[in-house]
Amino acid sequence: MKFVRTEICDLILCEPIIFSDKRGYFFESFNKENFENYLGKKINFCQDNESKSAFGVLRGLHFQKPPFAQSKLVRVVYGKVLDVVVDLREDSITFGKVLSFELNDENKKQLFIPRGLAHGFIVLSEEAIFSYKVDNYYAPQYEDGLIYNDDILGIDWKINSRDIKVSEKDKKNMTMRNIYKFKGELYD
Repeated sequence: MKFVRTEICDLILCEPIIFSDKRGYFFESFNKENFENYLGKKINFCQDNESKSAFGVLRGLHFQKPPFAQSKLVRVVYGKVLDVVVDLREDSITFGKVLSFELNDENKKQLFIPRGLAHGFIVLSEEAIFSYKVDNYYAPQYEDGLIYNDDILGIDWKINSRDIKVSEKDKKNMTMRNIYKFKGELYD
């Protein structure tokens, strides 16, 4: 696995080494020891999640507030998505920065998203299966979200806006003007 630092502190692009031949392929999708050695700290993934979505479905931009903030390791099992993160850590030099990555079933890239970042994705293929590990349990009373079409962020979701399908819940997410800001309380 090759780990690539990004423009946002602690946001890491993970590029697996894929072994292919006429029979198919093999790759190691996660190795706790190698991952922790690269991070320089322990990670305790405690829950795996998976979703299936059709073209244009946008899920996000989600996060959980402390004490249930979550780091995530995300990947696409089938299809193609545009994965987007926004830094909400008030003391970060990249506060408010947006980065996006194409994750798909061919490149097998993964993204490690540290606590304090909002995360979302939109499906660019006919359908996609999205899988992710989290290091803290889901706690609905601590969940929050950043609106996908915030004018301050100006995110290009790579498809026509009329094709974007957002849940009623995500349509009510906050803007950057009034969003929760993480203040250093991300880890115990």
